[in-house]
Amino acid sequence: MTLYDELVARGLIAQVTDEAEIKDLINNGKATFYIGFDPTADSLHVGHFMALCLMKRLQMAGNKPIALIGGGTAMIGDPSGRTDMRQMMTPETIQHNCDCFKKQMSRFIDFSDGKALMVNNADWLLKLNYVELLREVGACFSVNNMLRAECYKQRMAKGLSFLEFNYMIMQSYDFYMLYQKYGCNMQFGGDDQWSNMLGGTELIRRKLGKDAYAMTITLLLNSEGKKMGKTQKGAVWLDPNKTSPFEFYQYWRNVSDADVMKCLKMLTFLPIEQILEMEHWEGSQLNTAKEILAHELTELVHGKEEADKAEAGAKALFAGGADAEIPTTTLTEADLQDGSIDILGLLVKSGLSASRSEARRSVEQGGVSVNGEKVTDVKTQYAGEDLQGEGITLKRGKKSFKKIVMA
Repeated sequence: MTLYDELVARGLIAQVTDEAEIKDLINNGKATFYIGFDPTADSLHVGHFMALCLMKRLQMAGNKPIALIGGGTAMIGDPSGRTDMRQMMTPETIQHNCDCFKKQMSRFIDFSDGKALMVNNADWLLKLNYVELLREVGACFSVNNMLRAECYKQRMAKGLSFLEFNYMIMQSYDFYMLYQKYGCNMQFGGDDQWSNMLGGTELIRRKLGKDAYAMTITLLLNSEGKKMGKTQKGAVWLDPNKTSPFEFYQYWRNVSDADVMKCLKMLTFLPIEQILEMEHWEGSQLNTAKEILAHELTELVHGKEEADKAEAGAKALFAGGADAEIPTTTLTEADLQDGSIDILGLLVKSGLSASRSEARRSVEQGGVSVNGEKVTDVKTQYAGEDLQGEGITLKRGKKSFKKIVMA
C-alpha cells in the first residue's frame, strides 16, 4: 500500500488540488510541504494532533516537513470558523508561544540535520511595505472570489474587519515565500483552510508561473459532528502542566464506541490492517480498543513511561485502588473559609465543575462522591485537616476524578 493509499484508507484526506501529482510527490518522498500553526496559546492541543501526526507520517516516508509558526499572522487572527474577532496578542506573548510549540513538536518531528524546518512567518510579514504589497500581491486577488470563501461567510453576518480580511492574503504570501526560499511545493491544512490554501497556489502560479499543490485533512469530528479535543474544562492540551498525562489518557479512554475506530485510524501509527481487523470488535472488546487508543496517543505525546503510569492509574482507580495516578488539586489556607470548604467549592476549585450552580446540580442529581461515598447534601463541609496527607478522592459523574490535598 502506498503512502497516499494509506492516507485514504485512514480517512485523512478531504480535498486535493491535483491528485496524480500529489500521489507522485508524497509516495516518492519528493514533497517539501508545510503546515501552519498560529501561536494563539502557549501549548498545542488535540486540534493540532491530526496535523502533527500527518507531518510525522510524511516525514517517515522521506518527505520534508516545514512547521510554519504564524508569528506574523497571529497578529491578525484567522477568521476561519469563527463568528467573533480573535483577541490581539503582544509580540512578546506570540514569541513565548512559538518557543513552547517547538518543544512540543519535537516529539513528533525530527528537526535534526535539516530533516525538517521550523520557520516563523514574522521574518517576512513584519517587514512588508504596505504599498509594495498592494501592488505586487493585492493585484492577484479578486475581492469577489474572496467574499465567496467559506472562511469569510460566517464572519460577514456580524461584520468582517479589514484586518481579518487580509488573512487570506497573508497566508497565501506565506506559501509564495516558502516556495521561493525553501522549494516548498505543497501545503497541508484543515478542511476549513481550503480557500486560503487555494489563494497560495494561485499566487505562486501568477507570480512565478510554477505549480504548487494543496491538500486538506479531514477535521477530527465526533459522531455528533462536533470538533473533538474539548472537555467541560476546555481544550485538551499537549502540555502536561495544562492537561496531565492521566487526564489526556482518560480523554481518549472515554471516547464513544462510535468514534474509537475512527480515532485509531486517523491518529495512531498502528498498521491499518490491524485496525481493520479490530473494526469487527464489539461489546467489551471496544473497551480494549479504547485502552489501546489511549495508550498509543499518550505514549506519542508524553512517552511510554507516562502512558504506562496513566493506564495503571486508570485501572487502579476503577478497581477502587487508593494509589491511582490521578490528577491532584492542592488547596491552601486561602481556599478555606473558617478552616473548611464545602463540596461545591471543592468541585469548582478542582475544575470538575465550571461554577457553583453546575456543582450544585451534580450533587443534587447524585453524581458526586468523596472516597467512594455519595454526597447528597450541597452544604457538606470538609475541614482542612480532612485534606491533609493523602487527602480525598473527589469524583463527578462516572469518569472524572481529582485528588484534593492541602499544601
